[in-house]
Amino acid sequence: MSRKLGLAVAQMGPVHLADDRAKVVGRLLELLKEAKSRSADFVVFPELALTTFFPRYWMTQAEAAEKYFEATMPNAAVQPLFDAAKAAGIGFYLGYAETTPEGRHFNTSILVDKKGAIVGKYRKIHLPGHADHLPKAPFQHLEKFFFEVGNLGFPVTETMGAKIGMCICNDRRWPETWRMMGLQGAELGMLGYNTPSWNIHWPEPIHLRMQSHILSLQAGAYQNAMWIAAAGKCGSEDGFHMIGGSAIVSPAGEITALASTEDDELLFANVDMALGDTFRQHIFNFAKHRRPEHYGLITERVGAGPPLPPQKE
Repeated sequence: MSRKLGLAVAQMGPVHLADDRAKVVGRLLELLKEAKSRSADFVVFPELALTTFFPRYWMTQAEAAEKYFEATMPNAAVQPLFDAAKAAGIGFYLGYAETTPEGRHFNTSILVDKKGAIVGKYRKIHLPGHADHLPKAPFQHLEKFFFEVGNLGFPVTETMGAKIGMCICNDRRWPETWRMMGLQGAELGMLGYNTPSWNIHWPEPIHLRMQSHILSLQAGAYQNAMWIAAAGKCGSEDGFHMIGGSAIVSPAGEITALASTEDDELLFANVDMALGDTFRQHIFNFAKHRRPEHYGLITERVGAGPPLPPQKE
């Protein structure tokens, strides 16, 4: 039986150092307004949607916390988005930098239902980059310096007619992310990202950055029989370029919608949550076909090691 969900992905163009929260939230409100005009039930906003991608800059943790982190959510600056979404009857995913009451720092996303209530939270687990200052690099990628590894696992929340999982940016490249959602019956995975076009470690062509991004979405969606909605913040932030490629991908691995710009752009698809049912019943029937007794290395090892000795017959 068909189960339709009006799904919108709100790609954002650059957010500059000089842009304050009010200006950024104003842009989110415009995207929400367009989503309402398309009868969306849900909108996915990007990772760190309220600020520039500050981990590219070297500063103290205290300086970053004061300028870029949110101690409460919603707060006065973001409340208009919650109010407008509630009035429109639209849920949303939002990424931001979180300071906990204990002073811990996470790269976080939240799931907000149509009544404006926060019903889910995720803290980024696969932190990329480095924790030390690299003065010779073209820019920094200091997520390991500014954020702790997430401590909430990969939660899946049943809300608004679907089982919904969340992840952030680099998480999409790790198959364990999507499989953890899939093993909880997720029908929709939501992703926000800020992905630099430049690789600071080796000269990787930009088209390969985009290829690996799309490949990760398609593989995750197909191998776990779920829809994936991915919202990027992209374009040139004060001279530092990030890829676009925001997308909606079906459980068949098909790209249903793909951004055509590097600006604020809304993607929309009236998706059927039931599309993944056939894949889950047959090709990826986990209960019938998975063999976890042979997957021990996945949790026993962190890094690659020597081949295992041959198993006895």
